[in-house]
Amino acid sequence: MFRPHQRGRHRSGCRRTRFRESDMAKAYLVGSGIASLSAAAFLIRDGGFDGGDIHLFEEQEEIGGSLDAGGTPSTGYTMRGGRMFEAQFRCTYDLLAGIPSLDDPEKSVTQDTFDSHEESPWDDAARLVKDGGRIVDGHAMGFTERHRLELVKCLATPERMLDDKRITDCFSEDFFTTDFWYMWCTTFAFEPWHSAIEFQRYLKRFVHLFPTFETMSGIYRTRYNQYDSIVRPLTAWLLERGVTLHTGCRVADLALKPGDGTTVERIHFTGARASILVEPQDLVFVTNGSMTADSSLGSHTAAPEGPHTSRSPGSWLLWHRLARGREDFGNPSAFDHSVKDSTWESFTVTAKDPAFLDWMEKFTGRATGRGGLLTLTDSNWLLTTVINRQPVYQQQPEGVSVWWGYGLFPDRPGDFVKKPMSECSGEEILQEVLHHLGADEATAERVLATSTVIPCLMPYITSQFLVRKHGDRPRVVPKGSTNLAFIGQFAEVPDDVVFTVEYSVRTAWTAVAELLGLEKQPPAVYKGQHDPHVLAQALETMHRK
Repeated sequence: MFRPHQRGRHRSGCRRTRFRESDMAKAYLVGSGIASLSAAAFLIRDGGFDGGDIHLFEEQEEIGGSLDAGGTPSTGYTMRGGRMFEAQFRCTYDLLAGIPSLDDPEKSVTQDTFDSHEESPWDDAARLVKDGGRIVDGHAMGFTERHRLELVKCLATPERMLDDKRITDCFSEDFFTTDFWYMWCTTFAFEPWHSAIEFQRYLKRFVHLFPTFETMSGIYRTRYNQYDSIVRPLTAWLLERGVTLHTGCRVADLALKPGDGTTVERIHFTGARASILVEPQDLVFVTNGSMTADSSLGSHTAAPEGPHTSRSPGSWLLWHRLARGREDFGNPSAFDHSVKDSTWESFTVTAKDPAFLDWMEKFTGRATGRGGLLTLTDSNWLLTTVINRQPVYQQQPEGVSVWWGYGLFPDRPGDFVKKPMSECSGEEILQEVLHHLGADEATAERVLATSTVIPCLMPYITSQFLVRKHGDRPRVVPKGSTNLAFIGQFAEVPDDVVFTVEYSVRTAWTAVAELLGLEKQPPAVYKGQHDPHVLAQALETMHRK
């Protein structure tokens, strides 16, 4: 766990903490993911808060929320996932432009991300692979005229008419076997039964990426994993300014002032500290829900433990309690009720031999870190792998490489390993990948002998994509709220897309600006669908043959 030694405080648990050392307004943030970290930074940067008046409460012992990365080169590294960026992440780049990067304090995290993209841009030449190792030419997307008309109709449908509709309600069955769908669903983690609202938002939000979608050249990545490249430097910046992080500290409920409107009067915790008083001038920010709640790790020789579906994780339970009898606080049941529809599994590979990277360079024709995603379309698990530039971890030693992958359908039996991915060890998952790639026996044996694979099962990872209607996600600042805001993936921001760092940062900026009545507002969401040039290029892409 990252524990920098700066002026701020990192406390384990909530015991014996003095929250009121002055009469100045305090800010209390539930959760320590990118939304809360960003909100704390905006409070200082734009809101004039002293860092010593800001407290983050995290029920886990580690901070960073879903932007995690752990493990060691000897036992194997672990990452639940990685986030992709692109040029129009306006809120994120604005925030991180003021945060010194991990390697060079004279360079911002934003500039470091841009530099990393310039140094090693993706130019995917093997985006789709089938038939045991045949690279598919995805340039034509595989559309029929019917598919094109369905896409145009989906884009033109008023969003409210897509309430409670699945993607399958908008497209014919064979649309889900097109090269476009295979690339789209594995880039963004969509599945056919997911929300048509979210699918439409993604089409609009990323329409400018259509022309280079098969090469992924419009996608940016941070220099290292997002924990090292974003969470660590942002946390260090906050601690230097006196912000206090309380880990192992679970918020159980909020007490609201009786009457009209919404005002938090007290925060209740589990454990030894019963509650703290929230004064009228104080602010409360709640990260409601969690896409990585109840994640479980396996090992190279054992499968992950199955999801615990009989109980609600802490972040979901808090939202359920707050939303009782409050329609303006959203409907958490729309997102946590169907684990089978929101589960997929990732795996992180730590290799002490360059055999796999060398083989992949020859197979794809791209140097390590330049190839982007590779999806195995014949895989019953719909496996996707990615080899990013090395090192992936800032302190990753020479001679060790790390790559990552995931399967969208972990409940299905494998094609080579005849059991569900969720029941497989890391070694068995690697065997399945090598089988679909068509690696020669000598290479496969060498890779298997020198790799450690850690799988991770995530029951809520695409819960934000589940079928919903308007109102299921609460507004960032509910109508009539004087001091409460919701932030993160399950607060509503019109037009923007969930499952991105940008969405969480935008909710944080929106919350701070609205509660404090600031003139400085978040920049507008990029809307390429209103640009005739962008639309013309997208339409041209859809008609490729």
